[in-house]
Amino acid sequence: MWTPQIAAQLSSSPSGPPTANARAQIAIVGIESHICVTQTALDALAAGHDVYVVADGVSSCNAEEVGVALARLRAAGATVTTSEGWLYECMGDAAVGEFRDIVRLVKDTGAGTKEALAGLLGVASKM
Repeated sequence: MWTPQIAAQLSSSPSGPPTANARAQIAIVGIESHICVTQTALDALAAGHDVYVVADGVSSCNAEEVGVALARLRAAGATVTTSEGWLYECMGDAAVGEFRDIVRLVKDTGAGTKEALAGLLGVASKM
């Protein structure tokens, strides 16, 4: 997914890495964590951006690949987090006007998030 068009949109200079002011914070979710997600995250990291991989937002047709991919991305400098953690981090403060809506969303989707994380942790424990 790290196409020239995406790179151009996120770069302050076509010839080099972004400046400190141009560092994008990129959250990545997707299928095939060990292929598409990994390649996209590594490309964004190499371009100098901050990368967040949402652990309960990635998968693979081969479940054993997920834990390996997340460990590799963490070692490469990506922040591996959860959807709930990422949402609250983006808000930064309970004073944000949308805070109550986000809390409601988290509560409404909590069972699915818990199930996704339990599956992910089950895979990771086999590593």
